[in-house]
Amino acid sequence: MNDPTVDPHPCVLLVETDESLAERMSLDLKEAGYQTFIASDANSGWRQACELQPAMVVVDRALSGESGLKLCNQLRNSGSRIPLILLMARETVNDRVACLEAGADDYFLKPYRTETFLQMVRFYLEPETEVAEQLKFGELILDLTTRTAKRNERVIDLTMKEFELLKYLMSHPREVLTREQILENVWGYDFMGESNVIEVYIRYLRLKVEDEGNKRLIQTVRGVGYVLRES
Repeated sequence: MNDPTVDPHPCVLLVETDESLAERMSLDLKEAGYQTFIASDANSGWRQACELQPAMVVVDRALSGESGLKLCNQLRNSGSRIPLILLMARETVNDRVACLEAGADDYFLKPYRTETFLQMVRFYLEPETEVAEQLKFGELILDLTTRTAKRNERVIDLTMKEFELLKYLMSHPREVLTREQILENVWGYDFMGESNVIEVYIRYLRLKVEDEGNKRLIQTVRGVGYVLRES
């Protein structure tokens, strides 16, 4: 096994029981310039995560029992702040809530698609380094270069979808945005009418942005959608 401290490329740990899928993902990552390691269960995934200190861990939720979620929890409880991605076979509201509550940054829905997966990996491991650009609303600042937010000098880490949702809201300040507009512009497709995916992400975004007693910025317009305003 190669020493990840010698290879300058970011190390991605794949925790996946499906050997063929793990090998395919590993090959795609290697061709994209990443170093990869594979663990076949949660226990070996935990050991390798501790030993390798990877830049990202990708975990299949379908590990035996709920061990995929437990591994994410275990890594977060250990103090790790590296990106955690869950592979999921379905995405009901309960699945998305479980993903976020387990400490995962994001989820990737099967079936596996190379370009979509690599796009997500790049989002977390390769922030854009071009000219810095920011969106501002009151004391809330969204840095489009580092993909982080800041409020009253407090840095807020965002998942991929949280960033895209906040960016869309901050690009249309004080404008009431319907759930349909948000689904189309942030998710790019309709969840078969299941617009409560928005509520899930709004709730988690509020917990981050409005922490420490900050006044509410993301307002609910009952029966319509949401608006970014100070009162």
